[in-house]
Amino acid sequence: MNSPPPPFDWPALMRLGLHRLRLHPRDFWALTPVELMIMLGLDSAPAPLTRARLEDLAARYPDQVKGPQS
Repeated sequence: MNSPPPPFDWPALMRLGLHRLRLHPRDFWALTPVELMIMLGLDSAPAPLTRARLEDLAARYPDQVKGPQS
């Protein structure tokens, strides 16, 4: 049985929108979540690490064995 998602922190989100961004409540409630994230600068987070990116990093920075070999 799946557990329900954690409760959404509406007060924190409203503080960000109404206080930090100084939005009027009607403007805050008219935004989509994506629009709000962009306004808060949260869209600039790095993309998730993909298999191709991991392989590229492994090729650029191969593991190096340190110490004596057994």
